[in-house]
Amino acid sequence: MFRITQEYLINLVDVDITIKLYYNNESKLRIPFVLKKLLSLLFTLFVLAAVVIAAYFNQQFVLKQVNKVKGVYYVYKGDKAYKEMDMVQAIRLYNQGVKLYPAHYGAWYNLGNIYVAYEDYNSALYAYSQAFKYNPKMMIARMNYGIIASEKMGDFDAALKQYNEIIKTKRRLLSIPYVFNNKISYTENKAIAYYNIGVTYKLKSLYTGADWELQRKYLAKAIDAYKKSIKINPNSYDAQFNLGLAYHVAGDYDGAGRCYCKAISLSPMQYEAHYNLAVLLKKMGHYKEAYDEIDKATTLITALDENSSLQQYVAIVMNDITRNVYQNDEYKRYLASILEEEKQKTPQHMVKDEKEIKTKIKDNKQKGKNKDKKKSKDEVFGETLTSPGINFVNGKIVATEELDQAILENFGACPSMSYFETNSN
Repeated sequence: MFRITQEYLINLVDVDITIKLYYNNESKLRIPFVLKKLLSLLFTLFVLAAVVIAAYFNQQFVLKQVNKVKGVYYVYKGDKAYKEMDMVQAIRLYNQGVKLYPAHYGAWYNLGNIYVAYEDYNSALYAYSQAFKYNPKMMIARMNYGIIASEKMGDFDAALKQYNEIIKTKRRLLSIPYVFNNKISYTENKAIAYYNIGVTYKLKSLYTGADWELQRKYLAKAIDAYKKSIKINPNSYDAQFNLGLAYHVAGDYDGAGRCYCKAISLSPMQYEAHYNLAVLLKKMGHYKEAYDEIDKATTLITALDENSSLQQYVAIVMNDITRNVYQNDEYKRYLASILEEEKQKTPQHMVKDEKEIKTKIKDNKQKGKNKDKKKSKDEVFGETLTSPGINFVNGKIVATEELDQAILENFGACPSMSYFETNSN
């Protein structure tokens, strides 16, 4: 005999009830389907009613969302006009966009750039300020604000405030190899901000008038800012050059000379450092070296613009340095030594050089005989004659890579570095 426990009886009862419910549901399948459709319709009507009621009691919120959508659309149209360089249309569309959706910082930033192009600096400053108002971490808007405020409006304190905000702003650094790295842009922004602080203090020192103590104070701050910028980015020509200029104005000729030479080594084909170094060397009485640097500066300026007023001004300075060179006893002795060397050169030596040249020409001709004797007209005019420094291609003289490198090394050299102290900044 099996004993049936109370628990087992209860389970049997549960099963029986479940089976009955199942069969009851099967017999009434069509009724729940109708109810489901009705309930779905009622739910939809309920949601719509809730939305209408919410919109009625939150009209400002709904209007704000509608305006946001419309504003984004106008900004989109403004972006298209901006890309097509239709600035008048872009200004109109951007202004409509930010009127409806003021928090669109990208539109404010583009408006600032357009106003700068039209030299409407007050409007540009307002646009940039709105951009970083709605996006405090928009560093480029702060940077542009500072540049315009300092260099165009003379509002140095406002510029310094924004540059310092850039330096103080902390950003979460993220690096995904080969995809994204904001650490570089973050450090570059700091270097540029320090550099612009230096420029601002340098400009501020020029507006002090006869107050030499205040001028020295601002120059010291400019020098400190340039040094911080160079510490972050030691390969910045602009920072090295402007640090040299600040030292120059402050009367620190050793510091100025070192910085000018570093700037020249970084970018040999920029004329500013050559020119300022020439002025500095002239002031120090090193006329021959000054002449060499001003000659380089003149060559570079001439290559940029043959008829510029800058070239004429540099020519005046060059004439003044040349006059000092020829009047200098040291240079006179230098010229005498050159003349003495020329006198010691014998005719046999000159003939030897000439024979070497003729031998090279003969060798080149002999090599040419090994080629086909018949050449087309295009082949004859397309020939390239090469010398150690230049190529003669199609009737034009073209510098070889060796000559280019030699010129770069010549312009990048700074022999006068020995005149300045060797300790670093």
